[in-house]
Amino acid sequence: MTRPSGLPELLGHPRFELVPLRGVEEEADHLPAGATATVTCSPRKGIEATVELARRLAGRGFRAVPHLAARLIDGPGHLEDLVGRLVADGVEEVFVIGGDPPEPVGSYRAALDVLEDLDALGRPFVSVGIGGYPERHPFIGPEELLDALLEKQPFAGYIVTQICFEPNRIFDWLEGIRARGVTLPVHIGLPGAVSRRKLLEIALRIGVGDSIRYLTKHGSLVARMMRRASYRPDAVLAGLSRAPLGLGIAGLHLNTFNQVRSTERWRHRVLSDPRWT
Repeated sequence: MTRPSGLPELLGHPRFELVPLRGVEEEADHLPAGATATVTCSPRKGIEATVELARRLAGRGFRAVPHLAARLIDGPGHLEDLVGRLVADGVEEVFVIGGDPPEPVGSYRAALDVLEDLDALGRPFVSVGIGGYPERHPFIGPEELLDALLEKQPFAGYIVTQICFEPNRIFDWLEGIRARGVTLPVHIGLPGAVSRRKLLEIALRIGVGDSIRYLTKHGSLVARMMRRASYRPDAVLAGLSRAPLGLGIAGLHLNTFNQVRSTERWRHRVLSDPRWT
């Protein structure tokens, strides 16, 4: 049995991912009122840029979700300070990842370390997200990734997947983790409506090291971008509309690469197209 051929319930209220770079708050003007806006974290920009943007977005009425990269947090004292500032400004949700630096800046080496300390702090956030990898991780094997998901599950409320362009691979991955006992709802990561020029510009502004990591993880997206001036995720969305029931897909997570205006135009076009309803 499959879903109806349309995803208005998923595309109607997606999560929007932003990068803490100059001009991002002007792009945030194009977000729907009260939208969930997640803020990425990179070694080049540091965790402070992520936290400060999340605080400002929360002050504007968005549901701000900073990415807390374990390897960029100095230790328990730094984590407690970050938590205190975020909670004071009304941030109710965080997304906890391991992070890209090959060597951690402090005592945290993996997302689980931060999740355990958040638990010890009394679970100060209403919801906590963790990452999932339908495609091969460039550095970690599939069994290790699954074991990590099971370890983190008691401390989390949902999973957001890395970008994947093959819906059937996403479905297979979901079936696999469900069979092994992962029950968390899953938000599927998709690129928004993005231009080649802007994507490459952001990759360069984040930093050379981060760009290499990005290209390693998302080479299929970059390859598509090289073939044309812009990208629209219609084909992936069409494939996801045929998702088997019972996989626990909770929604979509749009990686906007700070191209919110074009992503919102695309989203509204799809929602108004009768072929999707």
